Amino acid sequence: MKTCLVTGASRGLGAALAESLTPSHHVIAVARTVGALEELDDRIRARGGEATLAPLDVTDAGAMSHLSRSIFDRWGGLDLWIHAAVHAPPLSPVPTVDQKDWTKTYKTNVEATLMMITNIAPVLAATSGARAVFFDDPRRGQKFFGAYAASKVAQMALVQSWQSETVKTGPTVTILQPAPMATATRARFFPGEDRSKLATPMDEAQRLLPQILS
Repeated sequence: MKTCLVTGASRGLGAALAESLTPSHHVIAVARTVGALEELDDRIRARGGEATLAPLDVTDAGAMSHLSRSIFDRWGGLDLWIHAAVHAPPLSPVPTVDQKDWTKTYKTNVEATLMMITNIAPVLAATSGARAVFFDDPRRGQKFFGAYAASKVAQMALVQSWQSETVKTGPTVTILQPAPMATATRARFFPGEDRSKLATPMDEAQRLLPQILS
């Protein structure tokens, strides 16, 4: 069976994709929240699949390095990496962005992305036809989104460069833009929004899955 690493698998799109991939992949699910990972594992097992739970913080370089090495040692490589982890700071005018929020946002969305690419790329390289998938959320220039938007622009710059560098060598690097979903992250940005008009993470996972696996 093929392997899929999902970073940010405890909820939202990451969890929905992890669950949806179980018919064809053994899922290695990474998130900080143990309870949410266990609930995901229950849903995966109910579908007849299997998962390996990795309750860790994606900003922990030592833990991610150890996980990457463990994946290689156990499976000899990795077929698919889906990176769905993101930090959404409170909305704020640029002059009043909290320094702690800025530091956490940049560390999670930018520094951790580079660190994970560094650790996971060699494991993907060991598998023919491997893929890495990232998600864009373009907010550049929107009022009050300064800190979040800046982190996503920087993250996408890293990913797009890696995408260009791997055209001939692999892995295939894909950037997708999900439709607005009824997630906790979006609720922080738009607390008064009518969520009944938003896609569910599972519906969006089903829509994106053919693009992820093609």
